[in-house]
Amino acid sequence: MQKKWVVLPPAPQEFLEQFPSIHSVGASLLYHRGLKTQETIDKFLSPDYSRDMHDPFLFKDMRRAVTRIITAIKQKEKIVVHGDYDADGVTASTILVSCLNRLGAVTDVFLPHREIDGYGLNMDTVRLLASDSAKLIITCDCGVSNTEEVALAQSLGVDVIITDHHSIPAKLPPAYAIVHPKIENETYPDKTLSGGGVAFKLMQGLMRMAPEALGITIENIESYEKWMLDLVAISSVADMVPLLGESRLLTKYGLTVLNKTRRLGLKTMLTRLNAQGRFKEFGVQQIGFQIAPRINAAGRMKHANTAYQLLMAETQAEAEALMDELEKSNTDRQKTSARMFEEAVELIEKNQLARKMVIVVYKDGWAPGLVGLIASRIKDQYEKPTFVMTQNHGEIMGSGRGIDAWNMIAAIQKMPELFGKFGGHPQACGLTLASPDLLESFALRINERAEEELKGVDVSPVLSIDAELSLRQVDWEFYDFTRQFEPFGQHNSSPLFLIRKVTIQDVRALGKDGQHLKLKVHDGAGTTRGVIGFCFGDEEKKGVNWCTALKLGDILDIVVEVEVNEWNGNRELQLILKDVRFTH
Repeated sequence: MQKKWVVLPPAPQEFLEQFPSIHSVGASLLYHRGLKTQETIDKFLSPDYSRDMHDPFLFKDMRRAVTRIITAIKQKEKIVVHGDYDADGVTASTILVSCLNRLGAVTDVFLPHREIDGYGLNMDTVRLLASDSAKLIITCDCGVSNTEEVALAQSLGVDVIITDHHSIPAKLPPAYAIVHPKIENETYPDKTLSGGGVAFKLMQGLMRMAPEALGITIENIESYEKWMLDLVAISSVADMVPLLGESRLLTKYGLTVLNKTRRLGLKTMLTRLNAQGRFKEFGVQQIGFQIAPRINAAGRMKHANTAYQLLMAETQAEAEALMDELEKSNTDRQKTSARMFEEAVELIEKNQLARKMVIVVYKDGWAPGLVGLIASRIKDQYEKPTFVMTQNHGEIMGSGRGIDAWNMIAAIQKMPELFGKFGGHPQACGLTLASPDLLESFALRINERAEEELKGVDVSPVLSIDAELSLRQVDWEFYDFTRQFEPFGQHNSSPLFLIRKVTIQDVRALGKDGQHLKLKVHDGAGTTRGVIGFCFGDEEKKGVNWCTALKLGDILDIVVEVEVNEWNGNRELQLILKDVRFTH
């Protein structure tokens, strides 16, 4: 489906006059990110750890949570960190267990099995942990929807501290403390933290109070905190939280830490990933497409404990063995998800499911750990909210992926009687039906809800373009300015630029199967740039094989990112093609 191009308007003249030293296009980039004062611009372009980090005790329950943990450490009570099976939950658990161990706590960790235990706390797990002498459970990246489970823990004499960032249910659990940036009346100023980010703030709170309370000395506490930021960066990118505010600060510093990580298992992973020297350094792209998928593969295909143990590994032999296991799980994930995607598309086409407002596709036998990945790919292909469902131990469960115009978790919250369990975010959720015979009812009602809520809303896919440029404006000074916007991610994506009326000077196909497009274009006034379009020769993905559709002399409007091409010590600016049209 062809996307509608929407170019954001230039920043108002009074804003441009306020910041005359900033490139006009650069000023528009700042303006449309809500950065309209010198203070907010400085914090965004030049974040400073000491200056910009919020006090963890701005969380209204932080002091209560930290005090309870200190009591548990003093009394040698067993503390269980209950995480989640994805990269955010695994890294969050690693942060907290590492901190608690450093403070001398009696600790254990419980990561749920995706298929057996499901997401979050469950009744059996609570009973198991209570029978195993746990006196305090700290959740990571889960727990805010577990009202009954927390009540059970209370009745069994186990306190629960929740650290989470997921959507808030109508009724909060009766936890001892809830550290969550989005709950009602929360005083913490930043709402964008990942599960790992929230765990980091609890770790900060502990490190501010616990050493003195416990009579122990920890040299250079700020340095100790910073060495945890590699995990926060992985969690923030993997969970696709907005890279703004404190999440941006944590991720920016975290990427620096990642590239010199002291974590033996993570260092082993990075060494293997860069065996061919492909990466000059590890950044957001490498986390999103290399590191996080491998951590996630453990929980998707087997058990998240493998990834957790890798991050906690203390010997090289242990790290190598665990990395072997992760690589096998990741390879299995790739093969299985490719098959599931093909089967899902076949079912959608056969049953004309794409005609509906929301695609709900089900097949028995699909890997429960992969339905979220498939839902994401189906949503991208059909540009519609999608739920991919399968059977798991007699229950029907699934994952949903949505579009910007519709809050799917809010829609689900309006029909709770259909579900045994659900949770998530506005555009990504997981659920289990209350009964297997409710599948048709769910598909019907979620479509009715979407049709009602999206009535009159234009849901056609949009390509949001930051600004219009001339080819001549793409120079090194401009490129260097845009690099200050890194790290790119959710709500701070790599800027897209529209360049009109460029003429093709050279065109060819690249890649083993000719699936990539290489252009040289000029503006007729002496400026020439190289353009690379990944998969623009793949008709199935793009709808057109642009390698054969274009010829010398064609005049195009192109939407691009500005990057650098480096080879043999040379550097040149290069445009990464995102969309293309013939100039009319």
